[in-house]
Formats: sequence, C-alpha cells, structure tokens
Amino acid sequence: MSAVEKTAIVACMRNEGLFIVEWVAYHRVIGFDQIVICSNDCTDGSDVLLDALESAGALTHLRHTVPPQSTPQDSGIRKAFAHLAHTNIEWIAHIDADEFINIAIGAGSVSDLLKSAGQGDVIALPWWAFGDSNHTAWPGDILDQFTLAESQPTEKRVKFKSMFRFRKFTHANDHMPIGPKVPSPDVRSALGARLSDEGLYDKKRAKYRPLERALQPNTACINHYAVPSRDVFLMKNDRGDGQGKTTDKYHLGSRWHEIANQNERQNTTIHRHLIAVQAEIKRLRAIPQIATAERACQDWFTARREAILTPDQIRHWSKPHARTAQT
Repeated sequence: MSAVEKTAIVACMRNEGLFIVEWVAYHRVIGFDQIVICSNDCTDGSDVLLDALESAGALTHLRHTVPPQSTPQDSGIRKAFAHLAHTNIEWIAHIDADEFINIAIGAGSVSDLLKSAGQGDVIALPWWAFGDSNHTAWPGDILDQFTLAESQPTEKRVKFKSMFRFRKFTHANDHMPIGPKVPSPDVRSALGARLSDEGLYDKKRAKYRPLERALQPNTACINHYAVPSRDVFLMKNDRGDGQGKTTDKYHLGSRWHEIANQNERQNTTIHRHLIAVQAEIKRLRAIPQIATAERACQDWFTARREAILTPDQIRHWSKPHARTAQT
C-alpha cells in the first residue's frame, strides 16, 4: 500500500438531519480525506444542511432522484462511484448515518487501519450492535449518550461493512463491493488475515468468511447505532427503508429491533476521539448557515414526531409482546 493513497467515506441519506453534523465531525477527526453524501428526496432539511456543510468545505453533497425500479442505496452508490472516479480517491468505506467506524489499533485513525490491512483490496469491518441505552426520546447526540452494546459481536448475529479499493469493482451493495473487475480480489480482516472473496460475486451477501477469521471487532469495527432511541427508531417507518422495502422492520419488538437493540454492557472505546469530535462539532456549529440548517432539521423532527407518534400509531408499530413491555 502506498502512503499517499487517499480515502473517502460514502453514505446515502434521507432525512438524517439529527445525526449529520456529529457523523461528519467524527469521520473527519479519524482521518478520511473526503466525505461524500448522496441525498435523495429529503423533507426534513437534510439537503440544506448538507449544502451548508459542503460550502464550509466539510464534504461533497450529491443530490439525486431515485430512478424507477431502483433503490436509494443502489442509485446513490452508483452516483458516488461516478463522482469519485474523477478524483484521486483510492479507498472508500460505504456506511450509513447510524454507523461509526471504530478503529482500535494505533491512534484509531484510518491510516492505522490501512497499515494493518491495506495490502489487500477489501477490509472486512464487523458490526458491533449498540442499543437504545434506555432512551425513549432522542437526547441530542450519539457518541456520549449511547454507550450500552452487545458484549461481543457473535458469528450468528454479525454482519459486515467494508472499506475497499472502489476502482477494482463495478458496484457495491450496502455491505460490500460487488462485481470485481480484477481476478480474485484480495479480501482481508482488520488484522490483515486473508478471507474468501466469494461474497463479492453475490449482491445479497452481508458476511465475510471464514467468520472466525473475519470477525476482529477489537481491531476495527462498525459501531452500529440502529436503535438510537425509541422515538427515532419508530420514525424510521415514516422515513422509509434505504432498500425501498415496506416491512415491519422498524416496529418495536420486531426481529430486527430485537437483534439490533443490544444493551448488555458499557462500551466507550470510541470515546478516545470524543474531545476532538466535540471540538469539531463546535467549530462546524459556529458557522451560521450550518447552525441554522441543523436547527431546522431538529425542529422538523420534533414537529413530525408529535404528529406521527400518537399512542395509537405507536401501538400499531409495536409487536404484541413489546406493547406488554411498555405498560
């Protein structure tokens, strides 16, 4: 791996205004050279906030309209690939707004991860599930408020995200690159151990194998805050799914809710960056256009939550056993 290889983090977002500033600040602090966010059909003002952040030099904002027969994630990553093809970026990580890359090795920077595993073409990053930490209402940020998580990711439950040399692939799903342009892409764990490339030829895979070798969460992982608070989780029904699906996924007590909402023990490993992240958040929020746009997103969420999350609607979006637990 060359020391000059550049990195970008890519995300597809719709109505994520509550999380954007913290997410951007964090991934700037750990050393990504570029941040690229593809937005689609925002109604909460996220697109205006992203424009303000772009004007401040914090990221690149790509607006797009999802074509018929496509999904937001699929069309968004295609747009990001096309944009980045004309830059000096070599590596990208494709994650979501509720995911933070947590690197344990070295100083916890992207460059430390590449020193460990960047001899390959793909780096497997396992999810580490964080729960709601008993927050029923959104407390205002992620990293210092949501510290309860599963004790360790398990082979049965874990899925992966990826960091990869995007020019060697035709596309990516929400978990890994697909459609290799080169024979036998070199897939590595965060420790640099070789993994199978089998999943890169199947657009529906979400796990790298062999699992016991791929699963290195104490080296680098994705802190996955899929249930940041009860109200935010339920409001995902209003926003819609990144894969364009309409299911009971975001119902309280659903299979996904019970998998993702892990509150077994405290995990504050990501706090090694907290002071630097909070300083970067403060710097960004001192820019008037960013502060105004973020406040508008927060106000939109509050008003929308009050309109949508009536007792009857919460009951409708709750499985029977979850309704009992709330009483």
